[in-house]
Amino acid sequence: MCGIVGYVGDENAVPVLLNGLKRLEYRGYDSAGVAVLHNGKIDVRRSVGKLANLSKALEKEKLSGTIGIGHTRWATHGRPSEQNAHPHRSGSCVIVHNGIIENYLALKHQLQKDGYRFESETDTEVVAHLIARHMKHGRAFTDAVRAATKEIHGSYAIVAMCEQEPDTLVAARSGCPLVVGQAGRATLVASDVMAMLAYTKQVTYLEEGDIAVVTASSVTVMESSGRPVKRPVTKVTWNAEAAEKGGYPHFMLKEIHEQPQTILDTMRGRYLFEDGEADLPDIGLTPEQFAAVGRVWIVACGTSWHAGLVGKYLLEEMIRTPVQVDIASEFRYRDPLVKKEDLFITISQSGETADTLAAAREARNKGARVLSIVNVVGSTLARESDGVLYTHCGPEIGVASTKAFTAQLTALYLLALHLARVRGVLNANDGRVWLDRVVALPHLVEEILKREKDIAAIARRYYKKRNFLYLGRGVNYPIALEGALKLKEISYIHAEGYAAGEMKHGPIALIDKDMPVVVLAPRDRLYEKTVSNLMEVKARHAPVIAFVSEGEKDLGKVADAVFTIPKVPALLSPILFAVALQLLAYHIAVLRGTDVDQPRNLAKSVTVE
Repeated sequence: MCGIVGYVGDENAVPVLLNGLKRLEYRGYDSAGVAVLHNGKIDVRRSVGKLANLSKALEKEKLSGTIGIGHTRWATHGRPSEQNAHPHRSGSCVIVHNGIIENYLALKHQLQKDGYRFESETDTEVVAHLIARHMKHGRAFTDAVRAATKEIHGSYAIVAMCEQEPDTLVAARSGCPLVVGQAGRATLVASDVMAMLAYTKQVTYLEEGDIAVVTASSVTVMESSGRPVKRPVTKVTWNAEAAEKGGYPHFMLKEIHEQPQTILDTMRGRYLFEDGEADLPDIGLTPEQFAAVGRVWIVACGTSWHAGLVGKYLLEEMIRTPVQVDIASEFRYRDPLVKKEDLFITISQSGETADTLAAAREARNKGARVLSIVNVVGSTLARESDGVLYTHCGPEIGVASTKAFTAQLTALYLLALHLARVRGVLNANDGRVWLDRVVALPHLVEEILKREKDIAAIARRYYKKRNFLYLGRGVNYPIALEGALKLKEISYIHAEGYAAGEMKHGPIALIDKDMPVVVLAPRDRLYEKTVSNLMEVKARHAPVIAFVSEGEKDLGKVADAVFTIPKVPALLSPILFAVALQLLAYHIAVLRGTDVDQPRNLAKSVTVE
């Protein structure tokens, strides 16, 4: 979602703020701004569009000062405009905010009655006025921020500064992430650790309801009640250079090509080959607790939900236990029948996805044990879960997820092995056979990447089409959904993923010579049925793009374009098909001239509903 950076130290804050905001560009935004305090006065500069526009404005009207805050905004309340861009001011107080204030209209009406004038259409300005009002009534700056947070309902990450306390930032969070890091004689606050990695790797993640008082030399954290509290310092294990493009034209392509390594990193140190077992010490359940699990739930959003759907096929086949998969935004608004003996698995790249967090909290309230598959160490979801399985794939900058998805699948493969061994479904020899196949995946992905030019050639044939249909069966039905999602996210082509057997129940009405149909057809037990579906497509003159197993010859005579993946057991094929479909979406988007890394209207981490 939006990005926040704050700095207090002995350097000019402006370059630090701009550099931090640049590191957060991948999250998606439509405007940007900074506020800097100098000689007792706060100056604000804001602009619409890319960060480069703000940088140009600052070159014309230079700002300097050793304390400041910056923000990249993704519009929720109010259109993208300079007027609606952050920071927002009320008197001597200036704030930046991520999240949504749900009761802002009621607060706004009351503030207007009290004589406060609103300059923007945003919900954020309400918070600035609330802080200013409390200060007007005699509260100190920190107390005013704390009092304001008690009046607002919703999700927020706030960083505020005021002219009366020129050496202090006050940060507060509820539902949206904030992290603090000290770097020598300076302290930074940000919504994402990416913004501060160039300065420090020692960071403190604020927890739900925390308020932090930040100076150049100190960080004091308190609960919403005002009671001081200690929060642990976490060391970040990757560096800022890991987020650079490294010679690739786009972050997305770099991250696609990193997948052999990230799959390996997710597996590294987590299996015992001789025992045919996965070694997962941080998952928070003993073997006895795993053995007693009644039902498994998997809850996630977007691409992570597709990983969860693959997980359903995988776990049900390997551990012979029912698995329920839910979209988090749907799960949180019904009364699900979660029981104490259930295992509740949440999947989130950022660990800050608002709907997924709410679902995890609901499950814990019902007594279930929560295990989260997360990429970001120290994220809210990781901290609030009973156990965690980190994917170790480093920062993913491209908004459309690639390496995080295949790392999630890898984590699910390890988890499935562990559960199957604990529950006695697999013996040690079966486990070794499974591990042999999983460990081979990075090499097989490399083989696909070496043939990228073949997929690029397919993209050149079809990139001008306006609609695509993706078909898959069994464990690759979710990959059809994921392939269609990738295409629509970055190329803006309308694409739908379907279970191939459902094609005749409606979608077949859309098929004609102008709709390419992408078919995933591994040589598995459903192969013959998939071929039948393909023949129905061909009878309606649609172009067929077939992704098939190595050695396949029959489909090559029917399909208009064919790409082969290495032959693997059916349950392991989703990763290979996913990588191929990522490349197809990428090359189509490049040919169409879209912004691959920052597609319109999308944000990397969805921290509000």
